[in-house]
Amino acid sequence: MFNFPKAKLGEVNTVTIASTDLETSLAFYQQLGFTELFRADFPFPWIQISDGALLIMLRQDKNPYIAFTYYVNEMDKVIAQLKLSGTSPRSMPTPDKMIQRFLLSTDEGHNITLVTYVEGFVQPTGATMLTMQPQDFSNPEKYTNKTCGMFGEFAFPVINLEKSIAFWEKLGYKSLSKKSSPYPWAILTDGLGIVGLHQTNHFSVPTITFFASDMKDKIENLKRKGLNNFSETGNNNIVLTTPEHQKINLFSIGMRGT
Repeated sequence: MFNFPKAKLGEVNTVTIASTDLETSLAFYQQLGFTELFRADFPFPWIQISDGALLIMLRQDKNPYIAFTYYVNEMDKVIAQLKLSGTSPRSMPTPDKMIQRFLLSTDEGHNITLVTYVEGFVQPTGATMLTMQPQDFSNPEKYTNKTCGMFGEFAFPVINLEKSIAFWEKLGYKSLSKKSSPYPWAILTDGLGIVGLHQTNHFSVPTITFFASDMKDKIENLKRKGLNNFSETGNNNIVLTTPEHQKINLFSIGMRGT
């Protein structure tokens, strides 16, 4: 197994997604094996969901938005460390004086946000593709999410892989694998988040990605349940378009990097 680093950015990692209709979004993700954890109307309506391995924060907003978010206990300390490393977090408007928010942007304009930790938020402990034993990849019974398979990565298209790796390393990430085929790509983690950096024009937006050995069966099962807003990208591989106009990959094992 890999020697994972200790996260420097915060205590809980999630993908934040803006939704114009929280109930519609919730129903969609429930189809994909997610369950509701918390909800509140302050400082704006939001629902936190998880499949046991990946945490997603759905927040009501009319503008499409997706970000890789950390909830942070010692915000001042983290911001100071980031500035020392040469990164430039920008303060963001906050709906409440008790909550601080900062934004980091990649060269491509992808969003990484730091938000004051909220009591009760907990990092999921379920196995991801990174923490599972490789011999279990072909055993769907071992998957935390029985509907979609193993959470593999939050995939980012990048302009220059080496430059992107250097940026994420300043945030406390460690490169675990790096390949040149079919294009330059790498998988990195900070012990909480898992990102895939892909120097390609095959996709253009940050994309949540799941892998499974029985993905054909999983896709057919989802179709039977009414899933229809997707495009096929090869044998037993699809890209979903969510109600929030975001993307989710459902790929067969072996499709990472293609």
